[in-house]
Amino acid sequence: MPQPTQTDHPTVLVVDDEDATLVICKKILEQAGCSVLSASGSSEALKLCKAHQGSIDLLVTDLVLPPPEFSFASSDNEFPHVDGHDLASRALRMRTNLRVILMSGNMGTDLTGYGIRKGTLPFLCKPFDPSTLVALVRETMNAPPPPPESLEKDHTTGTKGTDEWFD
Repeated sequence: MPQPTQTDHPTVLVVDDEDATLVICKKILEQAGCSVLSASGSSEALKLCKAHQGSIDLLVTDLVLPPPEFSFASSDNEFPHVDGHDLASRALRMRTNLRVILMSGNMGTDLTGYGIRKGTLPFLCKPFDPSTLVALVRETMNAPPPPPESLEKDHTTGTKGTDEWFD
C-alpha cells in the first residue's frame, strides 16, 4: 500500500483577523481531511511557523491583517505584525516547502499597492464556497512551492505592465 503524501492529509495554517473566517475554514478543511492550525494575526502565525514541530504544508492567509496595536515590522522583531503577502514571504523563508494561498474580501481594492505579481500565488475571494476552498487547496498542494524570492516586492523598475502586476 502506498504511503500517503502531504497532498493527501496536509497541515494547513489559516490566518485571518476574523474569528468567523477561521472557524469556517477550519471546519471545511478538517472535513476535507486536512489538519488545521489557526492564527488570528501574522505575529501568531510566524510563531507557529517557527515552533510547530510537525510539517506545515500550506498557508492560507488573509491579505489584510491589521495589527492589534501599533507596531513596526523591523529587522529586530522576529514576529512582526505584517500583511498577508509579507507573512507569506517570511513564512517561506522559515519553511521552504510551504505553499501559499492569499484570500481577501475585496481583491481589486486590497491588492492595490501591495506590488503582487499576477500568477505568483493563488487567490481566494471571500466569501467563498466550501468546494472552491477545497479545490484550490488541492490544486495548490499539487503545485510546487513558490521560491521565497518570487514574493519579494520589486519597485525599482518604475514600470509595471498591466497584465503582470496588480497595483
